[in-house]
Amino acid sequence: MSAPAPSPLAIVDAEPLPRQDEVLTDAALAFVAELHRRFTPRRDELLARRTERRAEIARTSTLDFLPETQAIRVDDTWKVAPAPAALEDRRVEITGPTDRKMTINALNSGARVWLADFEDASAPTWENVVNGQLNLIDAYTRNIDFTDPRSGKAYALKPAEELATVVTRPRGWHLDERHLQLDGTPVPGALVDFGLYFFHNAQRLIDLGKGPYFYLPKTESHLEARLWNDVFVFAQDYVGIPQGTVRATVLIETITAAYEMEEILYELRDHASGLNAGRWDYLFSIVKNFRDGGSKFVLPDRNLVTMTAPFMRAYTELLVRTCHKRGAHAIGGMAAFIPSRRDPEVNKVAFEKVKADKDREANDGFDGSWVAHPDLVPIAMASFDAVLGDKPNQKDRLRDDVSVAAGDLIAVDTLDAKPSYDGLRNAVAVGIRYIEAWLRGMGAVAIFNLMEDAATAEISRSQIWQWINANVVFENGEHATADLARTVAAEELATIRAEVGEEAFAAGKWQQAHDLLLQVSLDQDYADFLTLPAYEQLR
Repeated sequence: MSAPAPSPLAIVDAEPLPRQDEVLTDAALAFVAELHRRFTPRRDELLARRTERRAEIARTSTLDFLPETQAIRVDDTWKVAPAPAALEDRRVEITGPTDRKMTINALNSGARVWLADFEDASAPTWENVVNGQLNLIDAYTRNIDFTDPRSGKAYALKPAEELATVVTRPRGWHLDERHLQLDGTPVPGALVDFGLYFFHNAQRLIDLGKGPYFYLPKTESHLEARLWNDVFVFAQDYVGIPQGTVRATVLIETITAAYEMEEILYELRDHASGLNAGRWDYLFSIVKNFRDGGSKFVLPDRNLVTMTAPFMRAYTELLVRTCHKRGAHAIGGMAAFIPSRRDPEVNKVAFEKVKADKDREANDGFDGSWVAHPDLVPIAMASFDAVLGDKPNQKDRLRDDVSVAAGDLIAVDTLDAKPSYDGLRNAVAVGIRYIEAWLRGMGAVAIFNLMEDAATAEISRSQIWQWINANVVFENGEHATADLARTVAAEELATIRAEVGEEAFAAGKWQQAHDLLLQVSLDQDYADFLTLPAYEQLR
């Protein structure tokens, strides 16, 4: 008797979308189903390992470089694969979701790379997941345009040689896609985003002189990088393209990954193209992992933790040294400022800060950096042009002068700044405003002249949680308590109601966002990711 055919993926609880059949073809879904069968069990084991490691950190309040992988770190002979031509020069990268307007604007922005984001800058509604894939396919086939219904302004792609190279960011390992299931089990969002994009575009991108390039988010260990490498090997064989065509840049945005940078590059060495220093998620990860560690791990207001803080400097300098030692690109952090059309003085001050930040990164040895808005591309470009000149990167700067001890990465108590009452109010205000937009399907939101994404909400609620549980006393004498957080949240909700008006307030998800922020900020049982309970409410 012959074996039964593999179960097809089921589309669950999702209204049909126009043109979804172009993305959700039988062949593409069969590929995603095969990824799920082969790799989800290991994904589940690695998520369980995260929990075990967190418990160990809670017990010891420390981290160290892994003794079992020391041989990899001391072996100077291995390097990552040479960068493909399309990723040799990455001096400015723009980030943003894959909606139609952003797709055109980002590709046209003048940046060398566009991080096309299915992760923190995209709320994972079914519409965003499917239409984001469609927009990328349409961009590669030059079948994309957009007319703004309010302004009437038309958007179209520039000539191919002027477009940014796309590096796509799938969701992190922890998130599932409830609308795609196999035998009643949701497929990991990472495999959905990777699988659909890779299946439809890998050969198309090769034909365009580029390739399927990815940013890997929320990685916590080299074993998780090994899983991604195995996914890449299988996927390339499945569609019949050469091994090593895929290239991956890993975001070092968790504190545990900061201790395994070399090992992460080693696991991905045939497919690695670099590491990136992601600021907000990194701080969120420190709070999450060391939340039982007492006062020495209490962070001040997020805007007071600059990249020049000693423990942040240790992290970024170690990243540059590690990347260049292994022949990989080191990509710097985000300039999140959103220029104001009405306030040139705000712009002047912000542009100076952006320039100083990008000058520092370029002079430290980074090969490129991120911006959130096209108007920031020329500023960042000038900083890197001044250091690189005609060179595509500065991987030849080995930074042998850098020496970072294990304790340097978690020396949070080297900061002079302290949590403030205004910091609490800002965390509450930004948290409510961001979550409300996310629940309406928007993942990248301009709030107080900054482009915020899910990492913003994570650091906001983590700081509220940490300050309350550490019994922080603010400069005005008030104690951080659950009652104080509730009072501030009620006041901020009233401010928003007055600001937007009764009709818009009633039409939005403001009360829901307020309640969710307080839930994840005040529950003693700290949720690993805000987006997990938020996803249950996303419709």
